[in-house]
Amino acid sequence: MMCDPRRTRVRRCWSFCRARTRRPRPLDDGIVKTSNARRRADDGSAPATPRASVTGRDHSPASFPRHEDHMVSSARGTLWAAILGSCIVFLDGSVVSVALPRIGQELPAHLLGVLEGQSYVYGGYLLAESALLILAGGMTDAYGRRRMFALGLVGFGVTSILSGLAPTLEWLVVFRVLQGVAGALLVPGSMALITATFSGEEQGRAFGIWSGATAGLSILGPFVGGLLVDTVSWRAVFLINVPVVLITLWMTGRFVRESRDAGAAKVFDVPGTLLTALAVGGLVVGTISGQQREWHSPAAFAALGIGAAATLLLPWWIMRAPHPLIPPSLFRSRNFTVTNLSTLVIYAALAVTFYYLTLLLQGTFGYSAAAAGVATAPGVIFMALFSARFGALAARYGPRWFMTAGPVLMALGVLWFARIPASSPPWPLNLSAVDTFAPPAGYVTAILPGLLLFGLGGMLMVAPLTTTVMASAPVEHAGVASAINNAIADVGPQLAVAALFVLLTVHFYTALAGQVPGLDVASPAVRAEVAPLNLPGPGTPEAVRRAAREASTGAFRLAMLVAAAMLLGGAAINAAGIQTPAAGRAARQAVRVVSPDPSFRRWCRRLSAEAPTMPPSRESGRAVAPRSRSSSSGDG
Repeated sequence: MMCDPRRTRVRRCWSFCRARTRRPRPLDDGIVKTSNARRRADDGSAPATPRASVTGRDHSPASFPRHEDHMVSSARGTLWAAILGSCIVFLDGSVVSVALPRIGQELPAHLLGVLEGQSYVYGGYLLAESALLILAGGMTDAYGRRRMFALGLVGFGVTSILSGLAPTLEWLVVFRVLQGVAGALLVPGSMALITATFSGEEQGRAFGIWSGATAGLSILGPFVGGLLVDTVSWRAVFLINVPVVLITLWMTGRFVRESRDAGAAKVFDVPGTLLTALAVGGLVVGTISGQQREWHSPAAFAALGIGAAATLLLPWWIMRAPHPLIPPSLFRSRNFTVTNLSTLVIYAALAVTFYYLTLLLQGTFGYSAAAAGVATAPGVIFMALFSARFGALAARYGPRWFMTAGPVLMALGVLWFARIPASSPPWPLNLSAVDTFAPPAGYVTAILPGLLLFGLGGMLMVAPLTTTVMASAPVEHAGVASAINNAIADVGPQLAVAALFVLLTVHFYTALAGQVPGLDVASPAVRAEVAPLNLPGPGTPEAVRRAAREASTGAFRLAMLVAAAMLLGGAAINAAGIQTPAAGRAARQAVRVVSPDPSFRRWCRRLSAEAPTMPPSRESGRAVAPRSRSSSSGDG
């Protein structure tokens, strides 16, 4: 299973929304929906006086109860359309990871190496999504939330079909990039629909339901995807999106009402978006392609040159653009700058860990795809179920030490993975064979403890990081701040996977040449048959297979050491840079002065845990609640 940044940010949003919701009630109980006046204002038409509130007295004609029921049904349908639209995006990112080993084995490639193509299949999707996320959020507000959401659904469905029918690895990479473009419209669009449909406390509950549902489905997704890969084909991982898209399209047309921000300027920073895509894409593609071809490819150097030039031009453009993609004023906040810097490092390490762990389990140790999905689930469940409590504690005591201790524990878990022996047995999990249900002893001793440590650290770190990002930005820029953090969390993994591709490839073939004297590891034929972290091709001599297993395990250990160093670096950044908000210190002092009695203090803590408050923004002095991606995307 791929514990990628998007799924983790879903859990962050869930934790944040649960902390903001005082009494969980059914969504139909006292639901407050956007009035007709708000909808007409969003559409730019004349305002109308709302006739009644669903929870208020009867101010309507006798037929109003039927209209009231329709509004409740419409709101519920809108929420589920938003949930399904988001889930296919998050699931596609996580499910594809369990299909990558089978894709590398079965899909022919003419221009790309196996690990190179797998890196592009994973990273191309993230590249397109991260580059267009902020732009897509603005377009959603300006051109209509339902319209852009439906457009994203159609695009995602078409690209899912194309990906499922891809004839070669190169075409699959192209279709995945296009799928990322469609995904960039869906995620901000789904959260914008919730914002336009609900208000007040009901909006917080709706976001809580959205986050809980997407987090739960994200946990189940890799296991279901693994079953599809094992029982049907890796192509089913993409084609399964199509019926979900059709159902969501029907719900969108049936329940979702159009809304837009009448005051939104239809002026977008297209040059800034292009520079972002060229900067990240050029560096990633140039690095991976250059190493795959042993730095004999002029195209790789051209890509690196384009990426470097775009990286240098991007800050210059942001400082001079009339409507910059990234407002420079946000980085005047120390906490905002430090948190985004640590996000870049920590989420890069997170992606590296689970990307290569999934490849190792299937491609080297022989785990089935379903077993790989189940094997990495414990750490994710930790973060999904228990991180909300630490979000509330961080709001009360300050986020600094939570954001420091969390990455340290995650680093310890990653270092545990570096102990995995090359002789680890396979886990051929098969639902039709009960005797395959139990994991091998090697998993229990070499992998599970690391996953639990990693999940415990993520539980401490995820929600406080979200709180700090949102609380350090002015209210009027909360959506943009969330989108920036979201995009940075997508960019880090791409750069890290590209850099580690170089290290792993060099380490693997150097170790392979040392164990098999006379093997020409520079030969294209050898590299096509024996790739890092993948099963050698059929007909490969047994001695080469054993050597490849040892070399892949050694390369994986190197990746884990680098990931642990990045996590410790992120912890050091947070420890040195994060400042506890003044309001948090004042609140703790008030507790010491007003409630010296320990029992009374525990009672206050219990009340505070039920209704936690968020630290105020330094710039605005007001509490900042999570904003949707309706204006600028991002999930906080």
